[in-house]
Amino acid sequence: MRYLDPKNDLTFKKVFGEHPLLLKSFLNAVMPLAEGKKIVSLEYLPAELVPEIPIFANSIVDVRCIDEKGQQFIVEMQMLWTDSFKSRVLFNASKAYIKQGGRGFQYKGLQPVYSLSIINENFDTKPDVYIHHYQLVHLKDSEDVMEGLEFVFIELPKFKAQKFTDKKLQVLWLRFLSEISDLQEGISPDFLDVPELKEASELILESGMTKGELETYDRYWDIISTEKSFYADAYDKGIEQGIEQGIEQGIEQGIEQGIEQGIEQGIEQGITIEKFVIAKNLKSLGFSTSDISKVTGLSEEEIEN
Repeated sequence: MRYLDPKNDLTFKKVFGEHPLLLKSFLNAVMPLAEGKKIVSLEYLPAELVPEIPIFANSIVDVRCIDEKGQQFIVEMQMLWTDSFKSRVLFNASKAYIKQGGRGFQYKGLQPVYSLSIINENFDTKPDVYIHHYQLVHLKDSEDVMEGLEFVFIELPKFKAQKFTDKKLQVLWLRFLSEISDLQEGISPDFLDVPELKEASELILESGMTKGELETYDRYWDIISTEKSFYADAYDKGIEQGIEQGIEQGIEQGIEQGIEQGIEQGIEQGITIEKFVIAKNLKSLGFSTSDISKVTGLSEEEIEN
């Protein structure tokens, strides 16, 4: 038997976007929910139109749901990473929190929104920390938490590198996502010992897919490869331009210092170019200049120009 990679758009949504019991098991295992906030049941919510990062428009897979208490969960599988993702995640969760309020609503009725981002790349420099949990906390008393928004980022490559062998449900779900690769023959028997993991494993069998689904599956990997190449080329070009400028400046300031400054300028140029690309695409989608400014950090004058 051959298995498909569960991180693909098709398989991720087939497992977590169509089977609420599997999603409930996954969230209860992975999210740092207090005992009284564990999910008993949930239902899916429709995906919303949120600001996309244009060159990564297809590399983000999201599933949205709400539980019996009204708590909302936004689950994203992100194949690629840039610093812009954190701003996008914050915007996305904040929008979901605000949209709870209708006419005559009371603020005390607002329920928490949890954002879970599973990243298929490493973005943090701490080598042994693969789960990053963010809350609104008092700076001098971390026990004093302002509830409403919580964010969890999981770096799958770091988790995989630590080679966990225990059979806690959290570890098994993250192993399921990180260990199974495209067209892999056979999987760990640990997955077959747990009913939820066994069901999830059966859902990603190649033999269970239609011809159309397999074509969609392959097309997604083609898109990811294209987006990776696009970003790598843009980044390399920014570095190259920065080094050239740095060398010219280095004639007066010293070659070593000039190259260092050039690399920094190249990175800044790459980030600036990315912001303008985002602004251009958001503008074409009909977003207001004010909203585009909030997302990109560009001034309204820059956006209009």
